[in-house]
Amino acid sequence: MTPSPLEFEKPILELQQQLDALLAKSADQSIDLTGEVDTMRRKIADLQETTYRNLSAWQRVQIARHPARPYMLDYVAQCFTDFLEVHGDRHTGDDHAMPAGFATIGGRKVLVIGQQKGRDTKENLKRNFGCAHPEGYRKALRLMRLAEKFHLPIVSLIDTPGAYPGVQAEERNIAEAIAFNLREMMTLKTPIVAIVIGEGGSGGALGIGVADRVLMLENAYYSVISPEGCAAILWKHRQHAPEAAEALNLTASDLSRLGVVDEVLPEPTGGAHYDPAATAATLKDAILRHLAALDSSPPANLLRDRYAKFRRFGVVEESATA
Repeated sequence: MTPSPLEFEKPILELQQQLDALLAKSADQSIDLTGEVDTMRRKIADLQETTYRNLSAWQRVQIARHPARPYMLDYVAQCFTDFLEVHGDRHTGDDHAMPAGFATIGGRKVLVIGQQKGRDTKENLKRNFGCAHPEGYRKALRLMRLAEKFHLPIVSLIDTPGAYPGVQAEERNIAEAIAFNLREMMTLKTPIVAIVIGEGGSGGALGIGVADRVLMLENAYYSVISPEGCAAILWKHRQHAPEAAEALNLTASDLSRLGVVDEVLPEPTGGAHYDPAATAATLKDAILRHLAALDSSPPANLLRDRYAKFRRFGVVEESATA
């Protein structure tokens, strides 16, 4: 089934509907409409090429949030085998917004963690719309330490608007939980590969994003704040979110140019939700490639390079003025 189109995709859908009508007419009335059908298909292909080659930052944010887009557990099911989910932070409880467990990918045992959103209201309430509480980050760190103990690589699949900002999370010290993860992930003596598969929102994403390799799907975004939040602060209204998205340099191509991400993973035309299986194959290949590249690095080199990687962020060069 074709996913529901976003606003900027509706002209493509209209042409597709015209093509379907032509094909139906040709079949029902036994009329040869080969020329018209070929012309319409070329129009659709040209419009798709033009539309998806020139996506704005805000349009990519919309694709990253598409409700049909594959989520963390979808990729776990397609890329990994023998997934054994582990629950609880051994302090407060479990967090369904942050599934985590041990699995196998390409014959390798790994720890896989990530944020999970819901497909409907019931599941979104269970998953808290992908916004983890402090216990989610503490559970993730507990399992990452287990992975380090047993010399297993860590794979982190990031997809969250941000950590949960409610009173309950503040009472259980969400800021401390994220900050603690940032420090401790920098010292883990095992390879870490993080992939932003959808939304990469603020500290909620970074809390499981300190890694030796940081990858992004082509239509994901990674930002210190959501476009709506930025617009509310700078323009005093969320309607300026498109301008904020441009200013934030939050797309995969922007962050690759700035050196924040190590590789941008291509998606099928229209986004990952148009061909989840192909996207999962791309993701699996990238994970295995980067894990293989990290195998040759001894722990001391991993720690040194990981620290240097993040210290390079935000460096500003100023030219001397006369």
